[in-house]
Amino acid sequence: MGDLEGQTRHAFENLRTVLQEAGASFDDIVKVTLYLTDISKIRDAARVRDEFIDTARPPASTAIGVAALALPDLMIEVDAIAVL
Repeated sequence: MGDLEGQTRHAFENLRTVLQEAGASFDDIVKVTLYLTDISKIRDAARVRDEFIDTARPPASTAIGVAALALPDLMIEVDAIAVL
């Protein structure tokens, strides 16, 4: 999980678990925010995100470059809002 793509995939897999536990799916997400410590790698993160969401009907999305996240090794944080 030491690279951005691995961390992004892990975050979206965790998100899928949380959605399922709430009786929801990625189709219920209306907004996704990606916080990246290296905004130049947004395309890599978006490519992984697109493995999980319906790209024909994507949720609103925002990407924000940040200086750091809560843990030093984190490169991405994903925030999502779902409406059931």
